[in-house]
Amino acid sequence: MTGFWLGPKAAARGYRLNGFETIGSTNSEAVKAAQAGDVGDVWYCALQQTAGRGRRGRQWHSPPGNLAASLLVVPDTDPAIAATLGFVAGVALNRALQQVVPAARLKVGIDGADGQGGRIALKWPNDVLIDGAKLAGILLEAQKRPDGGLAIVIGIGVNVVAAPEGLPYPATCLHALGIDVSAATMFEALSESWVDCIDIWNSGRGIGDILELWRSAAAGIGAEVAVSRDGDVVRGIFETIDEAGRLIVRANDNRRIAITAGDVHFGATASLRI
Repeated sequence: MTGFWLGPKAAARGYRLNGFETIGSTNSEAVKAAQAGDVGDVWYCALQQTAGRGRRGRQWHSPPGNLAASLLVVPDTDPAIAATLGFVAGVALNRALQQVVPAARLKVGIDGADGQGGRIALKWPNDVLIDGAKLAGILLEAQKRPDGGLAIVIGIGVNVVAAPEGLPYPATCLHALGIDVSAATMFEALSESWVDCIDIWNSGRGIGDILELWRSAAAGIGAEVAVSRDGDVVRGIFETIDEAGRLIVRANDNRRIAITAGDVHFGATASLRI
């Protein structure tokens, strides 16, 4: 194992950990384990990914020193409920970042998306912002197990030492903000907060509580938003996320539109032509 360790609660719960210096994709390793019949509750962590991926097959750049982590779980629940594990991961990552990021380091969000003067914020559906710029992303992948059951791989990438350049949106890293933490320290905090949040989720019975925690840390609720989906753009006000985790937009014609997938733009970028 390379330089990573579980927090004490995670270790006591029996979570396992596989650490790597460099790997193609931590999600791919977890998917292979699911295909081989692994029972789950195992983390795959790396300091560098050479073939990481994000939503919709996009490349996820992860240079040396950033955190790439994937958790394989085998939830005993309906697939639609299992899909809400992305919100569990968002709340857990937000809590972990709150532990390692001194509040004094935060400024006013550069795109106005956080709405609370620069706090760490969750951006629907799967990003984490800090100072209004993207710091982390989450990716869920479902995989059928040999016994026919469902496994979920939760991939989490955090920009610890570097952020990708040339993106159509602002991105940052912890070190650029003067926060000198390591990927291993970040992972330890994440492994601990995950245990707390999965307990709240409680095989889906506590999803309402998780969604409420997610909303309380959400970027842009009540603000202007533009959502690009399947070549169409929905513009309006971000009202909330509903009990199914869908983004609810009050459109400019006053319709309430429920969105299950799309690229979200807040603040000044919401008014631009997408």
